[in-house]
Amino acid sequence: MQPLANITPLKPAGAIEVRNVGQVFKTTTQDVVALEDVSLDVKPGRFVVLVGPSGCGKSTLLMMMAGLRQQTSGTITISGAPIPEPDPNRVGVVFQEASLFPWLTAEENVEFPLALRGIAKSDRRTRAQDALKLVGLDGFGKRHPHELSGGMKQRVSIARGLVQDPPVLLMDEPFAALDEQTRMTMGDELLRIWAATGKTVVFVTHSLTEAVYLADEVIVMSPRPGRIVDHLQVPLPRPRTYEMLSGDTFGSLRDRIWRHIRKSA
Repeated sequence: MQPLANITPLKPAGAIEVRNVGQVFKTTTQDVVALEDVSLDVKPGRFVVLVGPSGCGKSTLLMMMAGLRQQTSGTITISGAPIPEPDPNRVGVVFQEASLFPWLTAEENVEFPLALRGIAKSDRRTRAQDALKLVGLDGFGKRHPHELSGGMKQRVSIARGLVQDPPVLLMDEPFAALDEQTRMTMGDELLRIWAATGKTVVFVTHSLTEAVYLADEVIVMSPRPGRIVDHLQVPLPRPRTYEMLSGDTFGSLRDRIWRHIRKSA
């Protein structure tokens, strides 16, 4: 029998471990170091936001967590196992653009990843309807993308990321194209969904206000090559309210992040 001391403990679903990760892009003229020696731990059920100057590798790191790109060095594990390729049972991804198929209804767009996996039509329809209801689009399943607002399209995209019920949801600037009012509304909706599902969320944004408002933790990255230069715990109580935006705690956290960004400009 194997000694207990040598047995690797199972990691809980939704745990993310990044260890000494680097990414080098090879070009015809030179190698570009995008990320260097990045390490972080995300505990299950946490809402973690990545911020940093443009080109610092935030989205690259997110895509590696999703299994859509492989790191040059280091290791990434999701729920205790490597992620060499996309695994919708462990990770859902929401991109900046909703990228919906215009010829499919909202319901059919959400169903699409289930259809690719051969899930029975009746089962995937029920799951798609449940996901749309969760994101506040109950009754809009038969609408096509051109019949939906920008915010509603992003809700469909979030529903598609949730429909396979992965423990981890990765979001790459999902509200960047929305106006400020819709963006704040979508932030509140996302927090509602996160509270209802208990998923681990890693969220990339350029908005410092959005970062502090949404997060349990904010990871600040340096310019290329991207490294982690600060890790802030956000002590604001939940549920978050707009009144917090004018509070001293909120302001000091946002200013602390901005000092890093400004220093790197």
